[in-house]
Amino acid sequence: MFGALKRSLRRHRHVQLLSGLRDTQTPWRHHTQARACAGTPATLRLQDDCLVLNYRGTSIHLNYVWLRDHCRSAASYNSKTNQRNLDTGSIDLSIRPDSSTVEDGHLVLTWPGGHVSKYSLSWLAENSYEGKQQSTIQPRILWNSDIYQKANVPSAQWDTFMSCDDELKKFLQNYLLYGIAFVDGVPATVEATEAVTQRVSLIRETTYGRMWCFTSDFSRGDTAYSQLALDRHTDTSYFQEPCGIQVFHCLKHEGTGGRTLLVDGFYAAEKLRQQSPENFELLTRVPIRHEYIEKTDNHRNHMNGIGPVLNVYPWNNEVYLIRYNNYDRSVINTIPHDAVQRWYVAHRELTTELRRPENELWVKLTPGKVIFIDNWRVMHGRDSFTGLRQLCGCYLTRDDILSAARCVGLQA
Repeated sequence: MFGALKRSLRRHRHVQLLSGLRDTQTPWRHHTQARACAGTPATLRLQDDCLVLNYRGTSIHLNYVWLRDHCRSAASYNSKTNQRNLDTGSIDLSIRPDSSTVEDGHLVLTWPGGHVSKYSLSWLAENSYEGKQQSTIQPRILWNSDIYQKANVPSAQWDTFMSCDDELKKFLQNYLLYGIAFVDGVPATVEATEAVTQRVSLIRETTYGRMWCFTSDFSRGDTAYSQLALDRHTDTSYFQEPCGIQVFHCLKHEGTGGRTLLVDGFYAAEKLRQQSPENFELLTRVPIRHEYIEKTDNHRNHMNGIGPVLNVYPWNNEVYLIRYNNYDRSVINTIPHDAVQRWYVAHRELTTELRRPENELWVKLTPGKVIFIDNWRVMHGRDSFTGLRQLCGCYLTRDDILSAARCVGLQA
């Protein structure tokens, strides 16, 4: 309730700001012909600075320059390449339509000079600011351990996955909804792991290489290359754009322990939003640094990534990225003195949610089971372990896995 109130107040302030901008513009009056065909639930009202479309119970405000810029006529837009032909910089910033009407489910505008633009009402509703405020970019199922286990999410099977597009689509749907997905039956080799990842996305090469294979040999300056337990965290928080997908495949383990820990960071973030909207907002606003310094005989790296712990889309406050890595978090020197204590309080409350036992999903990775983790959402960690434990994996590009999902008809 408090989160909704906070968003409402923020939007009110945004509307006030826009109203202030409108008040500085030159008043303008225009006579319009607004007729709706039978059964068309739409009316028009032209104001000084925008056209107001009342459609299916929602008032949609459409800026005149925006309308001209988004014309989909052949002269303005190439439908074959889905690219704009119109030079936005050439549009008169005081442009107004000479006439406007609604007919057959479309808004039709005639501009000075005679150019006609035609827009589907449903397209305008979907692509308006008001429409985006009311919709989510990425539908998700937030989970704790009980929710995920009761969902009984199936793993994809290697043989089918590599050849069947329907199996790929089911896998992508599970990945989008839960932030994790599995493929079983994969041959326990680096080559097979590479092949199964390339079925999904492009591999992102980093300082760790393209495909990496590691044991607890401290060959890199990172705690992951040890037998120690690792608390929940996101990887590469020290990149300006953290890697989108983390892939793990346990090729061999001759010992005990080593279970993988998974925690839905967005589930914990939403709990924080409900309980302490002020602390949630603080973690979305304050930028902090994560740092990776490596000085070994074979590797020299010093990386810095800057961003808030929680990242949200400003128009609908939807969380899309969490940076949480207590190992790599650098010196906090980007927060004013009067906000430091409040930041620690907010961070502690989020940490408490992330560490609740009921939010922990423990999985034993065995040869043949490959896990794909949304590194912008789901944190991973592990038990300490004994014996030889060999893992391989890689990072995948986020843009390409989302593109693959959209190409098979999924919302991403």
